[in-house]
Amino acid sequence: MARLKRATATSAGGIVIRSIDGVPHLVAGRRRRQRDGVSWTLPKGTPNPHETLEETALREVAEETGLQVRLLAPLEAIEYWFVQGGARVHKTVHYWLMEQVGGDLDRHDHEFDEVRWVPLVEAPALLTFETERALVARAAAAAAPSPDGHA
Repeated sequence: MARLKRATATSAGGIVIRSIDGVPHLVAGRRRRQRDGVSWTLPKGTPNPHETLEETALREVAEETGLQVRLLAPLEAIEYWFVQGGARVHKTVHYWLMEQVGGDLDRHDHEFDEVRWVPLVEAPALLTFETERALVARAAAAAAPSPDGHA
């Protein structure tokens, strides 16, 4: 049995949160997947040459969601493995908490079939990947107001 070569990959993206009628929501996108139907994920993508991870996150979120956003705070990266093109790939995705400053979901690019605001409490049931569900839960807990009313 041939041993797979190893490779690494890096992406950057964001959790865009806003309040709709006092309820926190985040942006998620749906894409068709060849192997297993569809997936609901957070917007993210690969850096262009000479682009910082922050620039990548802002660009990818804008392209994939149609929203103009700004960075609020870095979140921890998530890591996972997958096999592609005969290689076992270790991927690291860097995320930022973001807020919308303009744009419109109707302007999202072709990478997502659908993009929508999802109530934060519904995100765990919608998001396909456990690493993203766990990251959203940690981000939600960090952004929640404390008992004295402060975030």
